[in-house]
Amino acid sequence: MKRTAQVLLLVLTGLGLLHTALFTDLYLRYVKEGLRPLLIISGALLLLLGLAHAMFDRGSDDGEEHHHDHEHGHDHSTAPRIAWLLFLPALSLLFYAPPALGAYTASHAGSEAVKKQKGFAALPATSPLPMTLTDFTTRVQQDKELAIKGRSVEMTGFATPVRGGGWDLTRIIFTCCAADAQTVKVHMYGTPAPPANTWLAVTGTWHTQGALGTRTAAAALDVHATRPIAQPVNAFTDDLPLTPS
Repeated sequence: MKRTAQVLLLVLTGLGLLHTALFTDLYLRYVKEGLRPLLIISGALLLLLGLAHAMFDRGSDDGEEHHHDHEHGHDHSTAPRIAWLLFLPALSLLFYAPPALGAYTASHAGSEAVKKQKGFAALPATSPLPMTLTDFTTRVQQDKELAIKGRSVEMTGFATPVRGGGWDLTRIIFTCCAADAQTVKVHMYGTPAPPANTWLAVTGTWHTQGALGTRTAAAALDVHATRPIAQPVNAFTDDLPLTPS
């Protein structure tokens, strides 16, 4: 890879990061919202570095540089051809964003382990009660007061078909970025599986399986109603409230 191409790679990568973080929400497919300022700073630095190299090279003497490399028996002006593949992710940031994580990833991952929780606040009387998948699972498996028993709840997520039949309502959660993504799933009963990656708001009651309030309780729902929703902006969290795209 010639030095000119190396400079071009820096500039394209910087522009791609700035485009993704400043003018779109696509960066949320890969990192948490709080990392947006770092992406902007990184993009600006790469762009400035590329432009600085371009200005430096314009003023340098290529003949002297070649003579210097020849004397030492090395040519540092090229890199392995495989380095050209680095242009693909740089160009994708500008022209084609890779798809977000979804049902395929979730179907090959286990559900996130529920953290131990000490005590639970009283649930509001709202019906159906909006809950995250994590809160629902925690209540079902740890709340000794059985406050979730018989309560109509509403949860949102995307559909993940299960091998052998059925489906899970799913959320993928970023701790930092896509590389550390974790999956939380609640199995759905009483309705056919929708197409994979369909975002839904699901209303129902806990599906009786195991002892409520213990680890044996299934993270599952008897579905009473579903309605399609737009994928929320905060798709890779399991928080409330949800913000439509």
